[in-house]
Amino acid sequence: MAIPILRAAMISHPQSQPIIHSISAILETSKRRNTVVFSSSSSSELNPVIRSEVSFSVGTCLIPHPKKVDRGGEDAFFVSNYNGGVIAVADGVSGWAEEDVDPSLFPREFMANASDFVGDDEVNYDPQILIRKAHAATSSTGSATVIIAMLEKNGTLKIANVGDCGLRVIRNGRVIFSTSPQEHYFDCPFQLSSERVGQTYLDAAVSNVELIEGDTIVMGSDGLFDNVFDHEIIQTFVIYKDVAETAKALANLASSHAKDSKFDSPYSLEARSRGFDAPLWKKILGMKLTGGKLDDITVIVGQVVSS
Repeated sequence: MAIPILRAAMISHPQSQPIIHSISAILETSKRRNTVVFSSSSSSELNPVIRSEVSFSVGTCLIPHPKKVDRGGEDAFFVSNYNGGVIAVADGVSGWAEEDVDPSLFPREFMANASDFVGDDEVNYDPQILIRKAHAATSSTGSATVIIAMLEKNGTLKIANVGDCGLRVIRNGRVIFSTSPQEHYFDCPFQLSSERVGQTYLDAAVSNVELIEGDTIVMGSDGLFDNVFDHEIIQTFVIYKDVAETAKALANLASSHAKDSKFDSPYSLEARSRGFDAPLWKKILGMKLTGGKLDDITVIVGQVVSS
Protein backbone atom coordinates (compact mmCIF):
# COMPACT_ATOMS: atom_id res chain seq x y z
CA MET A 1 0.00 0.00 0.00
CA ALA A 2 1.99 2.99 -1.25
CA ILE A 3 0.06 5.71 0.55
CA PRO A 4 1.08 8.73 2.57
CA ILE A 5 1.82 8.49 6.27
CA LEU A 6 -0.63 10.55 8.25
CA ARG A 7 1.12 13.21 10.28
CA ALA A 8 0.01 16.41 11.93
CA ALA A 9 0.68 18.45 8.80
CA MET A 10 -1.59 16.29 6.68
CA ILE A 11 -5.34 15.98 6.30
CA SER A 12 -6.54 15.00 8.87
CA HIS A 13 -7.37 -14.68 26.29
CA PRO A 14 -6.43 -16.70 24.29
CA GLN A 15 -9.00 -19.44 24.11
CA SER A 16 -8.81 -19.20 20.35
CA GLN A 17 -6.69 -21.32 18.09
CA PRO A 18 -5.43 -18.70 15.67
CA ILE A 19 -3.55 -18.87 12.44
CA ILE A 20 -1.37 -15.75 12.22
CA HIS A 21 0.42 -15.08 8.97
CA SER A 22 3.39 -12.95 8.14
CA ILE A 23 4.08 -14.60 4.81
CA SER A 24 7.52 -15.05 3.32
CA ALA A 25 6.39 -17.32 0.48
CA ILE A 26 4.78 -16.04 -2.70
CA LEU A 27 1.66 -18.10 -2.15
CA GLU A 28 0.33 -19.75 0.95
CA THR A 29 -3.09 -21.25 1.51
CA SER A 30 -4.70 -22.74 4.54
CA LYS A 31 -8.06 -24.30 5.24
CA ARG A 32 -9.70 -24.74 8.60
CA ARG A 33 -13.02 -26.34 9.46
CA ASN A 34 -14.31 -25.42 12.89
CA THR A 35 -15.99 -27.69 15.39
CA VAL A 36 -19.43 -26.49 16.44
CA VAL A 37 -22.09 -27.87 18.76
CA PHE A 38 -25.72 -28.61 18.02
CA SER A 39 -28.28 -26.50 19.78
CA SER A 40 -32.03 -26.94 19.75
CA SER A 41 -35.01 -24.78 20.50
CA SER A 42 -38.72 -25.35 20.27
CA SER A 43 -41.55 -23.08 19.19
CA SER A 44 -43.88 -25.43 21.05
CA GLU A 45 -43.68 -28.82 22.63
CA LEU A 46 -45.65 -30.29 19.72
CA ASN A 47 -43.54 -28.66 16.97
CA PRO A 48 -39.86 -28.71 17.95
CA VAL A 49 -37.45 -26.87 15.63
CA ILE A 50 -33.90 -28.19 15.51
CA ARG A 51 -31.51 -25.35 14.79
CA SER A 52 -27.84 -25.95 14.18
CA GLU A 53 -25.18 -23.45 15.08
CA VAL A 54 -22.92 -22.09 12.36
CA SER A 55 -19.25 -21.39 11.89
CA PHE A 56 -16.74 -20.62 9.14
CA SER A 57 -14.88 -22.99 6.88
CA VAL A 58 -11.95 -20.83 5.80
CA GLY A 59 -9.43 -20.68 2.96
CA THR A 60 -6.66 -18.09 2.70
CA CYS A 61 -4.04 -16.87 0.26
CA LEU A 62 -1.45 -14.08 0.30
CA ILE A 63 0.64 -12.92 -2.66
CA PRO A 64 3.23 -10.24 -1.82
CA HIS A 65 3.99 -7.29 -4.08
CA PRO A 66 6.47 -8.48 -6.76
CA LYS A 67 9.19 -6.26 -5.30
CA LYS A 68 8.54 -7.42 -1.73
CA VAL A 69 8.49 -11.19 -2.16
CA ASP A 70 11.76 -11.68 -0.28
CA ARG A 71 10.31 -9.86 2.75
CA GLY A 72 6.90 -11.53 2.55
CA GLY A 73 5.06 -8.30 1.80
CA GLU A 74 3.43 -5.89 4.21
CA ASP A 75 0.02 -7.50 4.70
CA ALA A 76 -0.79 -9.66 7.72
CA PHE A 77 -3.86 -11.63 8.71
CA PHE A 78 -5.18 -14.12 11.21
CA VAL A 79 -7.90 -16.76 11.36
CA SER A 80 -9.34 -18.14 14.60
CA ASN A 81 -11.97 -20.80 15.28
CA TYR A 82 -13.07 -19.07 18.50
CA ASN A 83 -16.89 -19.02 18.78
CA GLY A 84 -18.19 -19.09 15.18
CA GLY A 85 -14.89 -17.88 13.78
CA VAL A 86 -12.79 -14.71 13.57
CA ILE A 87 -10.98 -13.41 10.48
CA ALA A 88 -8.88 -10.27 10.15
CA VAL A 89 -6.57 -8.46 7.72
CA ALA A 90 -4.10 -5.62 8.31
CA ASP A 91 -2.41 -3.82 5.40
CA GLY A 92 0.80 -2.00 6.28
CA VAL A 93 1.47 1.50 4.92
CA SER A 94 4.57 1.26 2.73
CA GLY A 95 5.28 4.99 3.02
CA TRP A 96 7.09 4.19 6.28
CA ALA A 97 9.95 2.72 4.25
CA GLU A 98 10.93 6.31 3.40
CA GLU A 99 11.47 6.80 7.15
CA ASP A 100 13.70 3.70 7.33
CA VAL A 101 10.92 1.81 9.11
CA ASP A 102 9.87 -1.69 8.07
CA PRO A 103 6.18 -1.23 7.12
CA SER A 104 5.38 -4.88 7.86
CA LEU A 105 6.16 -4.71 11.58
CA PHE A 106 3.10 -2.73 12.67
CA PRO A 107 0.45 -4.87 10.90
CA ARG A 108 2.08 -8.11 11.99
CA GLU A 109 2.25 -7.11 15.63
CA PHE A 110 -1.27 -5.72 15.46
CA MET A 111 -2.63 -9.03 14.13
CA ALA A 112 -0.70 -11.02 16.75
CA ASN A 113 -2.15 -8.83 19.50
CA ALA A 114 -5.66 -9.09 18.07
CA SER A 115 -5.43 -12.88 18.03
CA ASP A 116 -4.34 -12.85 21.67
CA PHE A 117 -7.34 -10.76 22.74
CA VAL A 118 -10.05 -12.65 20.83
CA GLY A 119 -11.34 -14.42 23.94
CA ASP A 120 -10.78 -11.49 26.31
CA ASP A 121 -13.72 -10.73 28.62
CA GLU A 122 -13.45 -6.99 27.97
CA VAL A 123 -13.59 -7.54 24.22
CA ASN A 124 -16.82 -9.51 24.69
CA TYR A 125 -16.72 -10.61 21.05
CA ASP A 126 -16.88 -7.03 19.74
CA PRO A 127 -14.49 -6.36 16.81
CA GLN A 128 -14.37 -2.63 17.51
CA ILE A 129 -13.16 -3.24 21.07
CA LEU A 130 -10.75 -5.86 19.75
CA ILE A 131 -9.27 -3.16 17.49
CA ARG A 132 -8.93 -0.84 20.49
CA LYS A 133 -7.08 -3.37 22.63
CA ALA A 134 -4.85 -4.61 19.80
CA HIS A 135 -3.95 -1.04 18.83
CA ALA A 136 -3.11 -0.08 22.41
CA ALA A 137 -0.86 -3.13 22.76
CA THR A 138 1.05 -2.54 19.50
CA SER A 139 4.41 -0.87 20.08
CA SER A 140 5.93 -1.07 16.60
CA THR A 141 6.31 2.13 14.61
CA GLY A 142 4.10 2.27 11.54
CA SER A 143 0.47 2.22 10.51
CA ALA A 144 -2.04 -0.02 8.79
CA THR A 145 -5.58 -0.32 7.56
CA VAL A 146 -7.46 -3.02 9.46
CA ILE A 147 -10.65 -5.07 9.14
CA ILE A 148 -11.92 -7.65 11.65
CA ALA A 149 -15.03 -9.83 11.34
CA MET A 150 -16.39 -12.05 14.12
CA LEU A 151 -19.10 -14.65 13.52
CA GLU A 152 -21.52 -15.51 16.31
CA LYS A 153 -22.73 -19.10 16.35
CA ASN A 154 -26.27 -17.78 15.81
CA GLY A 155 -25.17 -16.39 12.43
CA THR A 156 -24.56 -12.72 13.27
CA LEU A 157 -21.41 -11.40 11.60
CA LYS A 158 -19.91 -8.39 13.39
CA ILE A 159 -17.54 -6.24 11.33
CA ALA A 160 -15.25 -3.33 12.23
CA ASN A 161 -13.21 -1.68 9.48
CA VAL A 162 -10.69 1.17 9.47
CA GLY A 163 -9.50 2.11 5.98
CA ASP A 164 -9.80 0.33 2.66
CA CYS A 165 -9.51 -3.37 3.40
CA GLY A 166 -12.87 -4.83 2.46
CA LEU A 167 -15.46 -7.56 2.84
CA ARG A 168 -18.25 -8.92 0.65
CA VAL A 169 -21.09 -11.26 1.61
CA ILE A 170 -22.33 -13.45 -1.26
CA ARG A 171 -25.65 -15.27 -1.22
CA ASN A 172 -27.22 -17.15 -4.13
CA GLY A 173 -24.80 -15.69 -6.65
CA ARG A 174 -25.03 -12.03 -5.71
CA VAL A 175 -23.38 -9.61 -3.30
CA ILE A 176 -25.84 -8.79 -0.52
CA PHE A 177 -23.43 -6.73 1.59
CA SER A 178 -20.17 -4.88 1.05
CA THR A 179 -18.06 -2.59 3.17
CA SER A 180 -17.18 0.88 1.93
CA PRO A 181 -13.60 2.20 2.02
CA GLN A 182 -12.82 5.07 4.37
CA GLU A 183 -10.39 7.66 3.04
CA HIS A 184 -9.14 11.19 3.56
CA TYR A 185 -8.63 11.59 -0.17
CA PHE A 186 -7.90 9.34 -3.13
CA ASP A 187 -5.27 6.71 -2.28
CA CYS A 188 -5.00 7.87 1.34
CA PRO A 189 -7.31 5.73 3.47
CA PHE A 190 -7.99 5.96 7.17
CA GLN A 191 -5.24 4.15 9.09
CA LEU A 192 -4.39 3.08 12.60
CA SER A 193 -0.97 4.36 13.51
CA SER A 194 1.78 4.47 16.11
CA GLU A 195 1.59 8.26 15.76
CA ARG A 196 -0.80 10.42 17.74
CA VAL A 197 -2.22 11.77 14.50
CA GLY A 198 -4.32 9.08 12.95
CA GLN A 199 -7.49 7.11 13.41
CA THR A 200 -8.62 5.08 16.42
CA TYR A 201 -11.15 2.33 17.03
CA LEU A 202 -13.79 5.08 17.34
CA ASP A 203 -13.36 5.81 13.62
CA ALA A 204 -14.12 2.22 12.62
CA ALA A 205 -17.11 1.59 10.38
CA VAL A 206 -19.17 -0.99 12.27
CA SER A 207 -21.71 -3.34 10.68
CA ASN A 208 -23.76 -6.39 11.64
CA VAL A 209 -24.95 -8.85 8.99
CA GLU A 210 -27.19 -11.87 9.56
CA LEU A 211 -25.71 -14.87 7.75
CA ILE A 212 -27.24 -18.23 6.92
CA GLU A 213 -25.75 -21.59 6.05
CA GLY A 214 -24.33 -21.50 2.53
CA ASP A 215 -23.42 -17.81 2.58
CA THR A 216 -19.85 -17.00 1.60
CA ILE A 217 -17.75 -14.04 2.63
CA VAL A 218 -14.67 -12.62 0.94
CA MET A 219 -12.31 -10.45 2.96
CA GLY A 220 -9.18 -8.89 1.58
CA SER A 221 -6.70 -6.07 1.48
CA ASP A 222 -7.11 -3.38 -1.16
CA GLY A 223 -4.78 -5.42 -3.35
CA LEU A 224 -7.80 -7.63 -4.03
CA PHE A 225 -10.57 -5.07 -4.41
CA ASP A 226 -8.47 -2.57 -6.41
CA ASN A 227 -7.92 -5.24 -9.04
CA VAL A 228 -10.99 -7.50 -9.07
CA PHE A 229 -14.60 -6.51 -9.72
CA ASP A 230 -17.44 -7.96 -7.68
CA HIS A 231 -18.84 -9.78 -10.71
CA GLU A 232 -15.46 -11.49 -11.17
CA ILE A 233 -15.55 -12.60 -7.55
CA ILE A 234 -18.98 -14.14 -8.10
CA GLN A 235 -17.82 -15.88 -11.29
CA THR A 236 -14.87 -17.36 -9.41
CA PHE A 237 -17.25 -18.84 -6.84
CA VAL A 238 -19.14 -20.55 -9.65
CA ILE A 239 -15.96 -22.25 -10.84
CA TYR A 240 -14.43 -23.19 -7.50
CA LYS A 241 -16.31 -24.75 -4.59
CA ASP A 242 -13.44 -25.38 -2.17
CA VAL A 243 -12.67 -22.31 -0.03
CA ALA A 244 -8.89 -22.73 -0.23
CA GLU A 245 -9.01 -23.09 -4.02
CA THR A 246 -11.31 -20.09 -4.29
CA ALA A 247 -9.03 -17.90 -2.18
CA LYS A 248 -6.04 -18.90 -4.29
CA ALA A 249 -7.91 -18.30 -7.55
CA LEU A 250 -9.03 -14.83 -6.46
CA ALA A 251 -5.51 -13.88 -5.35
CA ASN A 252 -4.07 -15.10 -8.65
CA LEU A 253 -6.71 -13.17 -10.60
CA ALA A 254 -5.93 -9.99 -8.66
CA SER A 255 -2.21 -10.50 -9.26
CA SER A 256 -2.77 -11.01 -13.00
CA HIS A 257 -4.91 -7.88 -13.30
CA ALA A 258 -2.43 -5.85 -11.23
CA LYS A 259 0.30 -6.56 -13.78
CA ASP A 260 -1.89 -5.81 -16.82
CA SER A 261 -1.39 -2.20 -17.97
CA LYS A 262 -4.37 -2.47 -20.33
CA PHE A 263 -6.88 -3.84 -17.82
CA ASP A 264 -9.48 -1.26 -16.84
CA SER A 265 -9.43 -2.11 -13.16
CA PRO A 266 -11.60 -0.85 -10.30
CA TYR A 267 -8.57 1.23 -9.28
CA SER A 268 -8.16 2.92 -12.67
CA LEU A 269 -11.90 3.56 -12.94
CA GLU A 270 -11.85 5.21 -9.52
CA ALA A 271 -8.76 7.25 -10.42
CA ARG A 272 -10.41 8.65 -13.54
CA SER A 273 -13.59 9.45 -11.59
CA ARG A 274 -11.40 11.51 -9.22
CA GLY A 275 -9.89 13.54 -12.05
CA PHE A 276 -6.72 11.56 -12.71
CA ASP A 277 -5.98 10.59 -16.29
CA ALA A 278 -3.27 9.63 -18.76
CA PRO A 279 -0.73 12.25 -19.93
CA LEU A 280 -1.96 14.60 -22.66
CA TRP A 281 0.04 12.91 -25.42
CA LYS A 282 -1.62 9.61 -24.63
CA LYS A 283 -5.06 11.23 -24.59
CA ILE A 284 -4.36 12.71 -28.03
CA LEU A 285 -3.73 9.17 -29.23
CA GLY A 286 -7.06 8.11 -27.79
CA MET A 287 -5.54 6.42 -24.75
CA LYS A 288 -6.84 6.66 -21.20
CA LEU A 289 -5.57 5.85 -17.75
CA THR A 290 -5.84 2.08 -17.34
CA GLY A 291 -4.10 -0.74 -15.53
CA GLY A 292 -4.22 -2.58 -12.27
CA LYS A 293 -2.44 -1.61 -9.07
CA LEU A 294 0.59 -3.60 -7.97
CA ASP A 295 0.26 -4.34 -4.27
CA ASP A 296 0.30 -7.05 -1.64
CA ILE A 297 -2.80 -9.20 -2.08
CA THR A 298 -4.50 -10.95 0.81
CA VAL A 299 -7.67 -13.00 0.35
CA ILE A 300 -9.72 -14.81 3.00
CA VAL A 301 -12.75 -16.83 1.91
CA GLY A 302 -15.16 -18.06 4.56
CA GLN A 303 -18.13 -20.33 3.94
CA VAL A 304 -20.89 -20.50 6.55
CA VAL A 305 -21.43 -24.13 7.56
CA SER A 306 -23.46 -25.92 10.19
CA SER A 307 -22.49 -29.02 12.07
